[in-house]
Amino acid sequence: MSTPQQETTILVGKKPTTSYVIATVMSFNAGAKKVILKARGGAIARAVSTAVMIRDRFLPNQVRIADIKLLTDKVTGQGGKERSVAAIEIVLERV
Repeated sequence: MSTPQQETTILVGKKPTTSYVIATVMSFNAGAKKVILKARGGAIARAVSTAVMIRDRFLPNQVRIADIKLLTDKVTGQGGKERSVAAIEIVLERV
């Protein structure tokens, strides 16, 4: 029997919010103590919605938002131009 991971990272992208909610709940049910939601650009709103839905509806009084980091990632766009993209990391932790 393998030991469960203490920390899981979920990259939030273009899928529906419910996909990320299910993945997060499954991670906590598998024994994770901490889940990190990471998103860039337009997916930031989806990551925030996921965190709030987990905290308020799916695992109330079991999970808290431990930390939020706002970042800027440098990405190379079309034509080789480097540009800045907003990013977020939301750390959810079992209470």
